Amino acid sequence: MPAPIEREEFAGLGIEVDERQARLELRRQIGRLEAELASLFGEAFGHTQIPHQIEAVATTPRVLDLGELEAVRDRLAERIAEANEGIASRSEVEAESRELVEQMLAAPQDFKWVRVSRQDLGLKGCGHWHSRPRLGPIGMLMGWWRVKVSSGCPLAGRLAAVDD
Repeated sequence: MPAPIEREEFAGLGIEVDERQARLELRRQIGRLEAELASLFGEAFGHTQIPHQIEAVATTPRVLDLGELEAVRDRLAERIAEANEGIASRSEVEAESRELVEQMLAAPQDFKWVRVSRQDLGLKGCGHWHSRPRLGPIGMLMGWWRVKVSSGCPLAGRLAAVDD
């Protein structure tokens, strides 16, 4: 990472630095990066965890100088890159799981006892696809395999009919 530009470096060149304009531009960039990171966090929520926090530059509240604002901007850019990598890797896992389910449905006997959950596919809720034999041990001996889709989440409590 390049070092922040100091005022003294411009003194010999005869160039005037407008610090107010530079601060405004850096704060605008930081705001845009924070909004982008927030949208990535919302997109990944429930599917994968992404790093979304950056360390504080100072322990006390104060106005940051240009170098510190640049450091905040650079750390936000790094977090966005890490978040994009995490989302891309999770998307690959979900695509591979979808492909596996399609293959299981086409030939369940080739995927004996394989289980793919809804979470692996990026879907909400409980449930899974499970390749298992029809008719239990008889189906296993005869080679009768099928993909069974679970009905979803188990009930939270006892059924009212059970109490009666």
